[in-house]
Amino acid sequence: MAVLTTSIQNTHPITELYVFGDSLSDAGTVFRATGGMYPPNPPYFQGRYSNGRVWVEYLALRLDLASNQTKNFAYGGATSGNDRNSFVPGLLAQVQSFIQTHQPLNSEALYVLWAGGNDYLQGVELATIPVENITKAIASLADKGAKKLLVVNLPDLGHLPTTRTSANAARLSALTQAHNQGLRRSLKVAQQHSNFQIATLDANRLYREAIANPAAFGFTNVLNACLAGAGTSGSPDQFLFWDGIHPTTATHRILGETAFAAIQEAGMLNSPSVLFG
Repeated sequence: MAVLTTSIQNTHPITELYVFGDSLSDAGTVFRATGGMYPPNPPYFQGRYSNGRVWVEYLALRLDLASNQTKNFAYGGATSGNDRNSFVPGLLAQVQSFIQTHQPLNSEALYVLWAGGNDYLQGVELATIPVENITKAIASLADKGAKKLLVVNLPDLGHLPTTRTSANAARLSALTQAHNQGLRRSLKVAQQHSNFQIATLDANRLYREAIANPAAFGFTNVLNACLAGAGTSGSPDQFLFWDGIHPTTATHRILGETAFAAIQEAGMLNSPSVLFG
């Protein structure tokens, strides 16, 4: 895998990174809101739901963005919805709150959206609801001037360490498939009727390939959580999963690299004159 610190040209058009989502992208939002109580440090790393940086931080490194150029609103435990009255704002609520205070939006920023897993883990039975919430969030950002969006699909929720041997495994796998199919259709329609760009990070495929061929990713254990009780079992860098749901920072690093490749393939790193001239 390419070294993540490699810089791209200083003339690249992505000048800021805005992140919306749940614990898979949370780089310290819940930690700050709870006065450093949760997630506990250690064993979790400085407010991340992992043992190190999360994928959007690795992506920011690839984009050569400083910390003040990244604004992360992802909140551990968030659903895809508009639950503003909850202690945990959902993805749609995060986006709507952001829009109220940040107009006009920076057209040269990258807007990242990843949510839906908590909806299904908390009992949602229809994929149409989370997909609709994500679609609304995308439309809201685009309507206010966002031009570059990165949307992430779901890994198989029935194959997480905490779910794969449970009675809900098959149901969660089916919901994951329905979610990803619905999201793909929705994004295809959005791109046909828009003047903005959408890149997709296929997390589902990445997890599936890692589980099928661990050695290709440097993993020796792709089924169990590295974090067991008060300690860890083995080297975290050889595990796909840090705990029963969340990936290790080694996995996040690969996700960040793959995300960078996705936005590069989508043409988002070309000069503005080529994209919008």
